Amino acid sequence: MKAAPEAQQRLLDLQELDAALDRLAHRRRTLPELAEMDRLEARLADLRDVVVSAETDIADLDREQSKAEQDVDQVRLRADRDQKRLDSGQVSSAKDLENLQSEIASLQRRQSVLEEVVLEIMERHETADGRLAGLVEERAAAQAQLTVLGERRDTAAKGIDDETGATSAARTAVAKDVPDDLLALYEKLRGQFGVGAAALLRGRCQGCHLALNTTDLNRIRAAAADEVVRCEECRRILVRTPESGL
Repeated sequence: MKAAPEAQQRLLDLQELDAALDRLAHRRRTLPELAEMDRLEARLADLRDVVVSAETDIADLDREQSKAEQDVDQVRLRADRDQKRLDSGQVSSAKDLENLQSEIASLQRRQSVLEEVVLEIMERHETADGRLAGLVEERAAAQAQLTVLGERRDTAAKGIDDETGATSAARTAVAKDVPDDLLALYEKLRGQFGVGAAALLRGRCQGCHLALNTTDLNRIRAAAADEVVRCEECRRILVRTPESGL
């Protein structure tokens, strides 16, 4: 393949711009905000599940407390009814009177036990309410932080996109100076190796960083200035410069 030495030199400019574009793409993919946002989104997903579970626990406690309070009310009503019978003097039999007094005492003990149950449920409810409030607060804080990170990500991404746009425009201008066949070869090699063209600097290929042997150097010395030469080791296009050591 033949190409003017000036066109071959432009390959180095093109490679530099492509390397800059690769670095910009890498920076955009690896913005620190992205990793932190992924962590926060995972935490928010966990919090959503935990909040639902905490709300379910509270709903269960509401039902449990309501049932326990109903049991207390039923026992209290029955004890009040028996007490009224006792106070009315309607019970004249000593045995019936004793039985009624015993039942009232039993109901009072039962009421005391049930009231303890209600208090225990209320304490559990208070603990569950506090836990839910803490989870909701943490969820709100994580969501707020996620919003801030999203804004920082967008700002950083815009800066990179602006720089990418300017670099891409410069690349387009440089690519116009490279013949189509040479540009096609460069693009093919860049797709394979990441670097399509490299300078020959003091007898060393800057693509694979290996020193060329004497035979290869002599071959390149003998080549015409417009001949496109390639590294025998890495097969990249070798661009000759005044510092090539030929």
